[in-house]
Amino acid sequence: MKQIKLVFFFIIISFTISAQENFYFPLPNHWEKKDPFFFKIDTNQLKEAIQFSIQHESKFPKDARLTQAMQFGKEPFSDPIGPMMNRGNVTGLIIYKGYIVAEWGDPSRVETLNSVTKSWISTLAGLAVDKGLIASIDDKVEKYVPPIQVYSAQPDIINKPIGNSDFIYLFETTHNKKISWDHMLRQTSDWEGTLWGKPDWADRPSDNSAEWLTRKRNEPVTSYKYNDTRVNALALALTTVFHKSLPEVIRENIMQPIGSSNSWVWAGYQNAWIVLDGKLIQSVSGGGHFGGGMFMNAYDMARFGLFTYHNGNWDGKQLLSAAWFKKAKTPTSVHPDYGFMNYFLNTDKKLFPSAPASAYAHMGNGTNMIYVDSEHQLVVVLRWIENDSIDGFLKRMLSAMPVNK
Repeated sequence: MKQIKLVFFFIIISFTISAQENFYFPLPNHWEKKDPFFFKIDTNQLKEAIQFSIQHESKFPKDARLTQAMQFGKEPFSDPIGPMMNRGNVTGLIIYKGYIVAEWGDPSRVETLNSVTKSWISTLAGLAVDKGLIASIDDKVEKYVPPIQVYSAQPDIINKPIGNSDFIYLFETTHNKKISWDHMLRQTSDWEGTLWGKPDWADRPSDNSAEWLTRKRNEPVTSYKYNDTRVNALALALTTVFHKSLPEVIRENIMQPIGSSNSWVWAGYQNAWIVLDGKLIQSVSGGGHFGGGMFMNAYDMARFGLFTYHNGNWDGKQLLSAAWFKKAKTPTSVHPDYGFMNYFLNTDKKLFPSAPASAYAHMGNGTNMIYVDSEHQLVVVLRWIENDSIDGFLKRMLSAMPVNK
């Protein structure tokens, strides 16, 4: 019986190694392309899917500030305080078994990722755990974060009003002391406060303005809300954990090892500067809601998609523990279609009815999307398509894929 189990174990290992060997990892500055016909992909159906995406381009203007005003202008304190970038046309990349089999639009154009940026923030949390900087994601964040000195270009120490603090205390309230890293990663913290001039309640607020300042504080894990102010609080907390700027950490530990270009930018708000260990550091934002966030081309997005597809392994080197990705893709109890930020899960095929339930996506406004589908051995980048047309694109694209994978 032991011999049978041993043989079975080696079969599993051999299959895993074989699957890894059959998958291509692009080199820095080079990505091999294959004709879809090489993989028996139906080229006509693939062209139909691509044409469908082009025909369903976002109807919002290409001017970033105009679109931001149209989408968020009704929110209080909604003015952008970070850099913004006008968008291009519908763009896409289809990666099959690691090879580029289709591309359209301008994949080399650097553009905002909007909330896809959040997936890099959760990756940074995983790195902090791997490095022992965070002992457990169930730990309360408060015990890790010191008083944070705010940088002021024109400090007025003599005339500073009484009661005005030179420090940010991210988790000092009774409610915020209850919040764990897991709560922040799943957007179930209901963190309260104002950061960089943006109150938590001003981000997608209730229609009843009388409730803005008196709303009930939900116990952590009992409610979910997509909220950029809270994401930015997590980014600031992680900055204090690493004692470095987050772009610097992600460049060294992830982006350079996966061979990304140097064309990407991760920006924060104009007022989001702190002093840490005597160094001036900008705390970056987790999306483009108020400007800032990541600006990146589609090729680098696809590399990140391959990185998550392989659960942190890049051509045999484990850059982030596979256990982290298992947690990241675990459904949130009060919102089963969401894991860690920004893993949108296809639980019960609710998000993408035409795709496998195991598929997931890193998604942001626009729509910007990195679609990851291990059953079809696919990573797909799709930018500036109408949100309601995503499943229509996926249905057409997946119908083109070979039956025997």
